[in-house]
Amino acid sequence: MTQEEMLQALVTTRMPFGKYKDTVICDLPEAYLVWFHQKGFPKGKLGMLLGTMYEIKLNGLEYLLRPLRNKIPR
Repeated sequence: MTQEEMLQALVTTRMPFGKYKDTVICDLPEAYLVWFHQKGFPKGKLGMLLGTMYEIKLNGLEYLLRPLRNKIPR
């Protein structure tokens, strides 16, 4: 997965289960991502996306996603 594909997936992929089911990955609360970080991210693409979003929020890089979010019809 390229960086561009990864960022695009962060603004389009929805959480498939749990308290935040159907929430777009980039909209998940930081506390939820910290919890996953402590417990361990799921395997596969979802885990990769959650881990990436954790790092983005941890480092204050959410602004990188704004241009992509603005392109998505709501």
